[in-house]
Amino acid sequence: MSTSEFQVTGMTCGHCEMSVREEVEKVAGVEAIDVSAKTGRLVVSSAAELDADAVIAAVDEAGYQAVPVGR
Repeated sequence: MSTSEFQVTGMTCGHCEMSVREEVEKVAGVEAIDVSAKTGRLVVSSAAELDADAVIAAVDEAGYQAVPVGR
């Protein structure tokens, strides 16, 4: 299992979390998503290495900005 962590800006509520989750789950290979509007933390789990750019694009599609953490 591979996990990728991102910092998301602009989220303020549960609806924001849901919007991010709905877009990120469309990314190929995503198996689990943990997102928190309170911390701005997004952790995406997958069986193989994920395309970080695809996750960032999905967050952008939801109306927020994400940057990888720990790279």
